[in-house]
Amino acid sequence: MPDSPAESTEPTRRVRPAQLLFEPQSAEPEPERFFDLESIEDPAELLHRSTELALAFRAAAERATDFQAVAAAQLADPRRFDALSDAEIAVRADWTPDYAAKMIEYGRTLLQPRRHED
Repeated sequence: MPDSPAESTEPTRRVRPAQLLFEPQSAEPEPERFFDLESIEDPAELLHRSTELALAFRAAAERATDFQAVAAAQLADPRRFDALSDAEIAVRADWTPDYAAKMIEYGRTLLQPRRHED
């Protein structure tokens, strides 16, 4: 093994600088913005827009809760070889075991085929 670069049989490689793939952050952080609500000056428009957002977030939260319930019911399905207990699901979802049991039951109702009432 050679002790000095002169004794090396390998050609010397030039190290190239790494390519910059992002813009460096500015010194001042940008002010926090929430759906541009802080720029609305008209109180009536602000009330209208913020109400729209609140309703949209509420609907999204309800839908996400339904998906949580369906997932919990699927994970607790006794037909699965890797079925989880209520307590295991509670730990994963950061719920209490009682709430997990209620969500599993609710998810099972969502998974049942809907019967059309005529």
